[in-house]
Amino acid sequence: MDEKLESTLWNIQQRNVSEPEFIQAVKEVLGSIGTVLAKHPKFAEQKLIERICEPERQVIFRVPWQDDRGEVHINRGFRVQFNSALGPFKGGLRFHPSVNLSIVKFLGFEQIFKNALTGMPIGGAKGGSDFDPKGRSDEEVMRFCQSFMTELSRHLGEYTDVPAGDVGVGKREIGFLFGQYKRISNRYESGVLTGKGLSYGGALVRTEATGYGLGYFVQEMLAARGESLGGKTCLVSGSGNVAIYAIEKVMQLGGKVVACSDSKGVVYDEAGIDLPTLKRIKEVERLPIESYCQWRKRAHYQEGGNLWEIKCDVALPCATQNELTGKDADALLRGGCIAVAEGANMPTTPDGIEKFTKARIAYAPGKAANAGGVATSALEMQQNASRDAWSFEYTERKLAHIMKDIHDRCLKTADEFGVPGNYAQGANIGAFLRVADAMQSLGLI
Repeated sequence: MDEKLESTLWNIQQRNVSEPEFIQAVKEVLGSIGTVLAKHPKFAEQKLIERICEPERQVIFRVPWQDDRGEVHINRGFRVQFNSALGPFKGGLRFHPSVNLSIVKFLGFEQIFKNALTGMPIGGAKGGSDFDPKGRSDEEVMRFCQSFMTELSRHLGEYTDVPAGDVGVGKREIGFLFGQYKRISNRYESGVLTGKGLSYGGALVRTEATGYGLGYFVQEMLAARGESLGGKTCLVSGSGNVAIYAIEKVMQLGGKVVACSDSKGVVYDEAGIDLPTLKRIKEVERLPIESYCQWRKRAHYQEGGNLWEIKCDVALPCATQNELTGKDADALLRGGCIAVAEGANMPTTPDGIEKFTKARIAYAPGKAANAGGVATSALEMQQNASRDAWSFEYTERKLAHIMKDIHDRCLKTADEFGVPGNYAQGANIGAFLRVADAMQSLGLI
């Protein structure tokens, strides 16, 4: 990082103390764009870096709700509307005990660049709450969602801000949120939320989109190196929505996923993860991953195990931020891993990324590899705006085309700026250029 960017980063750190995840995300982008500022000095003169790193709006609010026993709980809600230079704010809502301002800001900052890479007209935002839906009844989740949306609704709109789901926010939660928005606004504004159920304006492939898009991206990464997914042994961390559909698409493309995980442990199935069993456990019965072994007797479960110590060709971290450390990167490289693509947001620590880069394996950051989810959300917005509904096959073809475009754009940009094959720098530079050009065109706002 050059001296001017070091100074800019220092100032950003002073303005955002106690926000390590956000600073990590900013540092990762700033480390890529020194050559851009040298080529486009006006970006520095107009302080575009400082403006991109400062959200347009941050909303923090109280969320009171009552459980089934009548006890009152108070949670904290967030919405960080980061940048709308390319279009209305767009980004998910996360319900998890770990949610705080730093987490939401890092996710929103990443979303700016992820959304820019899709080529779609959408800005970047993120939100959520420290509410934990695990173990709560449908009625409790409904009461929380209604209270959350009562405040958030005044900041939303199909031309203003369009949330979607994220960790802890699936179709159940989106349904309750949309119902409350409809009730408050007295409008059937179907484009105000994405990830909706098919019966009330949702889009086919949206559920599968992030995982499927990840699979398509990995396929392109390997093809660029003269390889394919056929016969490759793969690891997928997590067992939520992204992980499940990444496993499904990798298997469809010829790969074999032998392990997945949750917060408590790791399941290893040498014959390949049985998808119907995994979906039953996680999507229907909402059980811990350990339950997989009750149906698949030959599978092995290790409580607190480290997924990344298993030998593989391809690693797909799909759980949470900073889950894959430098030590884990060493283990993957020893095990023969040739490609890593992020299904989660910022799941690899900086030292892990450095080790993958030095080893010259194919490494793709989440802002590129997992952009299929938000891209398909934008496709859902298109369908809502036109009062249309597309087939699964047509929508999936569009998703595959978008992921190929993102992959090719990353490689092309990396070549243009002297870092051939570096997906991380290609993604950061390509996305920054698109956002910066729009901001410059709109004037000092």
